Amino acid sequence: MQWSKEKGFLADMALFLAAAIWGGGFVAGKWALISFTPFYISAFRFLGSGILLAVIFHKQLKQIPNNIKKAGVLIGSFLFLGQFIQVTALQYTTASKQAFIIASYTVFVPFLSWMILKKKPAYYAIIAGAMTLIGVGILSLNGDFSISIGDGLSLVYAIIFGLQIVLIGLFMQEMNVIQFTVIQFLTAGILSAICAVCFEQTPQEISQQAVAGIFYLIVFNTTIAFTIQNIAQKYTSDTHTSILLAMESLFGVIFSVLLLKESFTMKMVFGAAFIFCAVILSKMEKIKRVDNHYMM
Repeated sequence: MQWSKEKGFLADMALFLAAAIWGGGFVAGKWALISFTPFYISAFRFLGSGILLAVIFHKQLKQIPNNIKKAGVLIGSFLFLGQFIQVTALQYTTASKQAFIIASYTVFVPFLSWMILKKKPAYYAIIAGAMTLIGVGILSLNGDFSISIGDGLSLVYAIIFGLQIVLIGLFMQEMNVIQFTVIQFLTAGILSAICAVCFEQTPQEISQQAVAGIFYLIVFNTTIAFTIQNIAQKYTSDTHTSILLAMESLFGVIFSVLLLKESFTMKMVFGAAFIFCAVILSKMEKIKRVDNHYMM
């Protein structure tokens, strides 16, 4: 039992680190957009990360089972779609506002688990869902009750990322993490590269800030953080994963204010507070169960 507790604690710390890294990714994404378009950003990011992992762990990639290939391609396709939507949304909203809107994926996870795994959400999750809608409304709705395209796309990405968490939790228990992750990244990268060549212009002038953003996205935001998530989810649940990864919103706001000099208005404070409280509330029952389990 003690060993299981230590594994769970290490997994939690690893996910907290991933959240901090992803918080910096909102700033890196803004920097990358100075010179690169969304598909090119995703192509560089995922092909770079996939190749980097393949070089480091090439011995594990000699024989990849078909089930891992299929799962990697499926999740990689969701990753491609989600990251394109997130980067596109960043062109129309601030990094700090997007950080909090995307945190709402933690509330969607229990309902997506209900749809896919038939796990009925607790009443905590239902209340949290209502609070999230209020928070997103305060944060995003204009005076005429319309929502900007950037905020709307950020919310769509939150749903897609929540689905990724549920599916990764479903697949990871029986799979080699490195093999799965390499296939996942290469799939997202190849799809992004095809779309970049077909639909976007080749970048012309490339700034040092944009290169720094791409480097951060490849090495830290993708190679390290996504690998951490995939490994840690072997030792914790999808709902517990989501609450820890939701801390990326807090780090995202901090980094955006410090590095991008973005303002943080009172309206954003109230909206963010509703979303953040909803994130915590939606996981209260799971936290109690985990605590009781550790006390046994």
